[in-house]
Amino acid sequence: MRVFALSDLHTDYPENKRWLTKMSHWDYQDDWLLLAGDISDRLALLEHCFATVTRNFAKVLFVPGNHDLWVKREPYATSIDKYHAVLALAKAHGIEHQQLHSERVSCIAVHGWYDYSFGQPSEQLKAAWVDYRACRWPEGYTEQTICDYFLAQNAVPAETDEKKPKHTVITCSHFLPRIDVMPDFIPHKHRIVYPVLGSLKIDMALRRYNPSIHVYGHSHVNVDTTIAGVRYLNNAFAYPQEKRIARKRLKCIYRG
Repeated sequence: MRVFALSDLHTDYPENKRWLTKMSHWDYQDDWLLLAGDISDRLALLEHCFATVTRNFAKVLFVPGNHDLWVKREPYATSIDKYHAVLALAKAHGIEHQQLHSERVSCIAVHGWYDYSFGQPSEQLKAAWVDYRACRWPEGYTEQTICDYFLAQNAVPAETDEKKPKHTVITCSHFLPRIDVMPDFIPHKHRIVYPVLGSLKIDMALRRYNPSIHVYGHSHVNVDTTIAGVRYLNNAFAYPQEKRIARKRLKCIYRG
């Protein structure tokens, strides 16, 4: 059994949807997929993705991304309502949104948002970042309370079982758990988006599960690096034009 990672499919783009549709129906029947968000803001495209991956993989763990919670083209009062609708749709297709377990490996979702712990947004970012217009939140919600709401949806960590030294734990979020996973080659002009990439609270949350690997998405910059004992990796499919920073393929992260 293998575990694969993928995020940011953005199936609104025909090229991306076509790649998903052409994925092998046979090669991954014994394997798991960690799907780290940003499939589409349209439920019909989300459902197409869910139906495809559950046909191709034995088990799927999904964490919604910010695009999945946009409400500008869907009839939901708030993005919280959309979040629960997306999770209900995933559940209807047999997709988990909290935990997957086997004898040798556990995969655990870490839901979250950004809370400006990576920096304060500039006026330029506020004008350009689509979430500020496409998401809608209950009255009084701030980025900090939004992040805390999603973190509260996460599973309570189980007590560590010292009798299972070979058991691998893999956590999965959409948003970045720490800003130092971003590589040094990112031009300073593009670092304007850092405040909306994630939250330090996500790293605090995932480390409670004692993982050896953490999968994330959102940045579209594919990374595989180890920091403070945890291997952080991003395997974003990304937008069609983003071919230099995205690999456009599944990434196997565990073989059991």
